[in-house]
Amino acid sequence: MALPGSLWRQPANRGLVSRCTHHHIVVFLLTFFSYSLLHASRKTFSNVKVSISSQWTPSCLNSTAPELRPYEVWNSSHLFPNAEEATLFLGTLDTIFLFSYAVGLFVSGIVGDRLNLRWVLSFGMCSSALVVFFFGTLTEWLHFYNKWFYCCLWVVNGLLQSTGWPCVVAVMGNWFGKAGRGFVFGLWSACASVGNILGAFLASCVLKYGYEYAFLVTASVQFAGGVIVFFGLLTSPKEVGLPELGADEDGSVEEDANRPLMGNDDADDDDRNYSIQATDTDNQPKAIGFFQACCLPGVVLYSLAYACLKLVNYSFFFWLPFYLSNNFGWKEAEADQLSIWYDVGGIIGGTIQGLISDVLQKRAPVLAISLLFAVGSLFGYSRSPNSKPINGVIMAITGFFIGGPSNMISSAISADLGRQDLVKGSSEALATVTGIVDGTGSIGAAVGQYLVSLIQENLGWMWVFYFFILMTSSTILFISPLIVREIKLLLHERRLRMLAE
Repeated sequence: MALPGSLWRQPANRGLVSRCTHHHIVVFLLTFFSYSLLHASRKTFSNVKVSISSQWTPSCLNSTAPELRPYEVWNSSHLFPNAEEATLFLGTLDTIFLFSYAVGLFVSGIVGDRLNLRWVLSFGMCSSALVVFFFGTLTEWLHFYNKWFYCCLWVVNGLLQSTGWPCVVAVMGNWFGKAGRGFVFGLWSACASVGNILGAFLASCVLKYGYEYAFLVTASVQFAGGVIVFFGLLTSPKEVGLPELGADEDGSVEEDANRPLMGNDDADDDDRNYSIQATDTDNQPKAIGFFQACCLPGVVLYSLAYACLKLVNYSFFFWLPFYLSNNFGWKEAEADQLSIWYDVGGIIGGTIQGLISDVLQKRAPVLAISLLFAVGSLFGYSRSPNSKPINGVIMAITGFFIGGPSNMISSAISADLGRQDLVKGSSEALATVTGIVDGTGSIGAAVGQYLVSLIQENLGWMWVFYFFILMTSSTILFISPLIVREIKLLLHERRLRMLAE
């Protein structure tokens, strides 16, 4: 009895290791650490919010002022009459960054599909590092404090940092087919969490010298990383004479490995040309249009779901150290170090859940189960006692069930969406689709940062967690049609296996 493609494609997973060369490893590491460095510079800002807030408020309301600066220098840096307004402005900067980042993602994805990905990524890393240096270090050294200048710099930083994710996902998609993509991308998408850990570590190490040195260190490391990417990154296998995905001589295994999970499993089994490459190698594939990418199956639903989920994930990213210091009275450096456990949970969650989705050959059911547990973990974390060990454990569990699905949608699922059967005449869709998914998610995250500061100021932190629970539930709601469809396919495949036996 002939089995459908979803069953005969299982051997593709065994071909993953045999196809891995040292070029694949170098690409994995370079893209991993390039985005880690971008995230480290973002994390620096969230980790020094307490210090910045103290710097921008009057000395009469801040008992640490005489220890930090001479009286005249201290009072020249006043921007706000109290810490509450300074905190609100910091939340506004987060919102400004994420809105500009979201707009930039829609543009960067299109640019990345039309220009050399290495150039775009390297330019974004180096120029963003310079902006971060101006924002956090140079202004402090020159004692220049201006709200509008800070806002303009953060808009530019958001636009420049948006070049990172679409480019690195597109490069990874060029080198790694669907065989084991959930596991590979799940492990690789830990780059954001590793960047958060790196940023927290660097900030906590030099924070005692002043917050400006935290910005200086991360900006310097990021600039150096951009230079290494420019000279060392290979954007596709053809640059070193290796066959592109779907162009292997043995054909069947890699062709199927390139077939996305988003495809139609009911298609004719005899039509097994699943490669997204055009059959005529003499013609360069054209980049897919923005509206064409939006119309691809699953793009809109996953984009809306990611808008809700990224709101929650980035709220932890931006506000977790501040929450720990504000709610429990812990020192800023201690709060920075403890917040690392959320990212540790996200790393483990993304890898394990990606591996499970590879085994099932379906993504949506794995996401749904994880998000259901995320609702419970959020409720539990909102009632965490004033104990660092207990708080760290619950925080890691929360990161596992929230960070894991977030990593999967932004990486493996985005790669699946960008390599559907409908775009097999164009290989230039990955960056555009990734930009749409992540851009929509960043719009949700941008709105969320303002709402978090507003809800916290008027209702308290408990209502912030209720808001997170609502957004996590909305994520499940948006992908529910995909969950139902993929569960039906799983049951159908199970029946076919039983009949084949």
